[in-house]
Amino acid sequence: MKGETPTFLAIVGPTASGKTQLSMAVAARMPVEIISMDSRQVYRGMDVGTDKVTAEARALVPHHCLDLIDPDQRYSAGRFARDVRRWVGEIRGRGRLPLLVGGTGFFLKSVMEPIFAEPPLNEARLQALRSYMAQMDVETLALWVHRLDPVRAELAVQGGPRRMTRTIEVALLTGRPLSWWHREAPTEADPLNGFVVVLDVPRDEMDRRIDARVESMVERGLLEEVRSLLDAGYGMDDPGMTGTGYRQIARHLEGEMTLDEALSEVRQATRRYARRQITWYRHQLPTSVPHIDAMRPVQEQLSSVLLGWSAAGGSLPGSRSLSLGATP
Repeated sequence: MKGETPTFLAIVGPTASGKTQLSMAVAARMPVEIISMDSRQVYRGMDVGTDKVTAEARALVPHHCLDLIDPDQRYSAGRFARDVRRWVGEIRGRGRLPLLVGGTGFFLKSVMEPIFAEPPLNEARLQALRSYMAQMDVETLALWVHRLDPVRAELAVQGGPRRMTRTIEVALLTGRPLSWWHREAPTEADPLNGFVVVLDVPRDEMDRRIDARVESMVERGLLEEVRSLLDAGYGMDDPGMTGTGYRQIARHLEGEMTLDEALSEVRQATRRYARRQITWYRHQLPTSVPHIDAMRPVQEQLSSVLLGWSAAGGSLPGSRSLSLGATP
């Protein structure tokens, strides 16, 4: 919150904006531990398609919120909100700085807002409803969201299918919209105050980077990774497998489309997702949040992050202020 000393640093931005590169540059200057804010990188066995940070980077800097669950399980923003508070406390207890990095806006929002007590949902009815909604397209989900929770509709639609299904689930199974629960339910934990920066990329450059990333994923074994998941018994309706890249490649492997068609859909879906991310940052983050031009050299981006952190009153746990020194 404004006026309070930040307890964490966060780097956010759309897909292919260079968040990982900048976070590693920060890690070279400050004693940090990185907390991933990517809702897909929580899945085990899904490394290439989620562009998960390399083993080499993880050996250099401790990372959290990676490889937590299997592809047939769900990991909600609510669970992240509880996990991240524990990680932040543990990291600061070790005298290090929590560095949150990723593009899942709802994960960031769950950190910067209070945690509300989630309503209990009947598991059998929940699974039946999820099976029914799995057959709906995005437009139908959006229609239901607008009908059931008009207050939250715009936010849920910006969050994509997973956020829309969550909004529908709560409204139908509790009789009250999710916006009501956020407003009226008891608070379990206060928000955390952090210093957040957003990486900006021109649209044409973002599209170029996305195309290059998709090509790189294929070269690094995306098809083999998806085939391995299918052979392990995971299906296209499992939560992890609904992510961009996995569903399209699975359809190719099952003979429903050519590889060129699948990759074209992956590129288009990734571009749409990146645009939703940009829209979310524009409407959901305070206008005071600084933006950094991702086209600048990474050392210039690093200087902006360190100067902004210092100006916000940021310090390392147990110290009064952060000594930046000269930027290399």
